[in-house]
Amino acid sequence: MDDLLSVIDAKKYLPTVVEGKRDRAALKRLGFSFIFELDKPLFAVVEQFEPGSTVQILTDLDKKGKELYGRLKKDLSSHGVRVDDTLRNALFETELSHIEGLYRYIHRLTEKQQR
Repeated sequence: MDDLLSVIDAKKYLPTVVEGKRDRAALKRLGFSFIFELDKPLFAVVEQFEPGSTVQILTDLDKKGKELYGRLKKDLSSHGVRVDDTLRNALFETELSHIEGLYRYIHRLTEKQQR
């Protein structure tokens, strides 16, 4: 739990690509600042980032989200953008499957720790 919180704290200032509005809202509640929704074609999302920059992709951890992650990472890498997988990999260590549930998940764990 503490490891996940420290990763979130370290990575919440990276530009972060998410699937939709609910994912964006959950991350905003956790203090993320630079959130980009996949609300346009992938090429248009990719072109928002400068070659040489670093982003993280937080698509859902289910089959559809993994496929989307793969396509997006390939396109970003081809565009010269580095993808930081630190937080995504940490989320695979949890029982989460959807990014929109991250805030509630962290909130529940924090409450348990305080008891």
